[in-house]
Amino acid sequence: MALTTVDHTLDTTTIDRRPHLPPPPAVAITPCDPWPRPYYLESGLRRVAPYHYTYNTYCKARWRNRTILDIFSSEFRDRSLEYYREAIEDGRIVLNGKPCRDVQTLVKNGDVISHTLHRHEPPVSAQPIKVIHESDEMIVIDKPAGIPVHPAGRYKYNSIVEIMRAERHYAFNPLPCNRLDRLTSGVMFIGKTSKEAEKISEKLRGRTVRKEYIARVKGRFPDGDLKGEGGEGNGTRGGIVVCEEPILQISPILGLNRARASGKSAKTLFRRVAYYPAEPAEANTESENNGAQVEGDSTKLPVAAKPLPNAEDEGYSIVHCLPLTGRTHQIRVHLQFLGHPISNDPIYSNRRVFGPTLAKGDASDEHDAEIKDRLGKMGKSELAEAYSYSGANPPTTEKANSVNRTANSISIPIEELERLNIDQTHQTTPTQLELLRAQELHRKYGPTADYKPLHHGTLHAGSLNPAAPDPANPTQSKEEDQTYAAMVQIHDEMVQDYNLRKGEKLTGKICDICQTPLYSDPGPQELGIYLHALAYADLDGKWRHTSPMPEWTRAPGDASGELMEPPSWDFEALKKDGWMNMDVEAERAEEEKKNQKGLERNKELPVEGQGES
Repeated sequence: MALTTVDHTLDTTTIDRRPHLPPPPAVAITPCDPWPRPYYLESGLRRVAPYHYTYNTYCKARWRNRTILDIFSSEFRDRSLEYYREAIEDGRIVLNGKPCRDVQTLVKNGDVISHTLHRHEPPVSAQPIKVIHESDEMIVIDKPAGIPVHPAGRYKYNSIVEIMRAERHYAFNPLPCNRLDRLTSGVMFIGKTSKEAEKISEKLRGRTVRKEYIARVKGRFPDGDLKGEGGEGNGTRGGIVVCEEPILQISPILGLNRARASGKSAKTLFRRVAYYPAEPAEANTESENNGAQVEGDSTKLPVAAKPLPNAEDEGYSIVHCLPLTGRTHQIRVHLQFLGHPISNDPIYSNRRVFGPTLAKGDASDEHDAEIKDRLGKMGKSELAEAYSYSGANPPTTEKANSVNRTANSISIPIEELERLNIDQTHQTTPTQLELLRAQELHRKYGPTADYKPLHHGTLHAGSLNPAAPDPANPTQSKEEDQTYAAMVQIHDEMVQDYNLRKGEKLTGKICDICQTPLYSDPGPQELGIYLHALAYADLDGKWRHTSPMPEWTRAPGDASGELMEPPSWDFEALKKDGWMNMDVEAERAEEEKKNQKGLERNKELPVEGQGES
C-alpha cells in the first residue's frame, strides 16, 4: 500500500474564540445512597425509614434577586418559617456549596441552593406495580394510585422509578415516557433504553397516541348527545358531553388549576357508561352519634362532630373520558366545571375549599385568593378530603368560612400564649398549639416524654382528678372516680388515635433526631382518586395497551369477582361527526411562538462571570 502525507495544519478559523464560561457552582453531596432501599411494608403501606438527604436546586427564574428565606418560605410548605430560618443560620441550607448564614442573602441567576435534612417520606400504597406488557425496549405497567412517578417534593424512594429499580437491580434505569399524577392510576410506559423512551415520548408530544381514562363522579352525569356514539340513553349509558374550557395554572405550589378564559386551550369528551343511584340511608344510631361506647355502659360519649355526608349521596356515575389535549389536571378541572367532580378528589371535590356549589360553571378569578388560602390549610390543620354539607340548604361560602374558622381556632389563655411564645395577634389552630406543647415537653423531658395531646373536639365526661368530697353523698369513693377517669382517658386516646389515622396532618409529635413535626399516615382519600388511565393506543393502529377496570367501578354492594368490560370509543364515528376536530397546527404554532420568546428573553439575561467578547 502506498503511503501518503496528510496536512495536519491547525485550522484556526474553526476555533471557538468565545470567553470561557465560569465553572458550575459547587454543590453539597448526600452522605450516602442506601442500597437496598430502606423499604418496609406495614398496615398496607410501603414505608421508607428516615434518612439524610441533600436537595440541590438551580435558581429558577422566579427566584432571581429574592432573599433565600423568602424563597423557602413562599415556595415550600412542608416546614415552618422558623425551621428554614434556623437551617440557613446553622448551615444546613447553603448557597453554591458555602454556608450563607444570612437569611437576607440574595439568590442570583446560576446559583445552586443545597438543603441537607433528615428526610421523612410519606408512606404510599403497598399495591404491586403490575406489568401489562414487556419487551426488550419497553415495559407497560398498571401504575397503582397514590405513588408519584418521579422523585419530587417529599418523595424520593417512594416513587415508581425507585420502586422499579429496587425490584430489578441497582443498574436498572427506568425511563418514564408519560406522566400520571400521583393520585391517578393506570397505563404507563417505562422505557428500558433512552432511544425507545424518546420514541414513545415524541409520539405523545406529537399527539399520535390516543389516551382514554375512566372516572367515578358525583351524581348522575348528563345524558349528552345521544345521536352519535352515545347509544340509546337508557339511564345507564349516556351520550357525548364535550367541555372546551381553557385551563390556567393558579398555584404551582398547591397544584391548583382552574377553568379560565386566559388559560391554555383544552378539550375533553365524556360519556357516561354506568350510573348507580344512592342507596336508602339506614338508621345507624352508633354511626350517627359518631361516638364510642365505654364498655359496660350504654351512655354514648359525643367525642367529635358528626361527619359530613360523603360526596356520593346523590349516587355516582362511571364516566369514560377522552382528552384531546394534555393539560395538567384537565379531566379533573373539566369534570368540576361540569358540576360532576371526581367523588373523592381532595382538591376539586372539596366543599371546604370551593364552597357548596364546587365552582360549577365558574371560570372567574373572583375567589382565587380565598380558595388558595383554604387549600393551603389542607394537610396542616385540616384533612385533605372531599367534604359535603348536610341539610337541604347548605351554608353559603361566607357562612361556611365562618364555621371553618370557628372549628379550627380556639380561645387560649394569655398566660398559655406567653408561656409558649405565641404572638397574640396571630390565630393559633389546635394542631399548632398541640405541636408547640409537644415541643415544650420534648425540650423539658427529652425524647422519651410520653405525651399524647387529646383531640380538640373531645368532650370529657369525667374528671381526671379525684373528686372533691360531697357532703350529700357519704358513699362517694375516690377510687371509683379515678377508675372512671382512667376509662375516659383511654377512650380519649382511642379517639385521638383514630383521628390521626384517618388522614395525613400534623400530629403534634416531633422527630427525636431532627426535631421536625411529624405527620400522620395518609388516609384513603390521599392514596388515590377515582381516576384511571384506561388505555393508550397508537393512531396508526400498530398497538393498543388496556388495563383492567379498577375495583371502584363496581356497583354498590357488588362483591362478585367480575368487573365490567373496559368500554371503547368508535373513533371513526367520532371523526365523522366532528367530535375529534382540534386545531393542532394552530396550537403547535402558538407553543413555538412562546418558546421562541423564552429563548430570546434568556439571551438578553446577563451571565455572571462572562466577559465581553
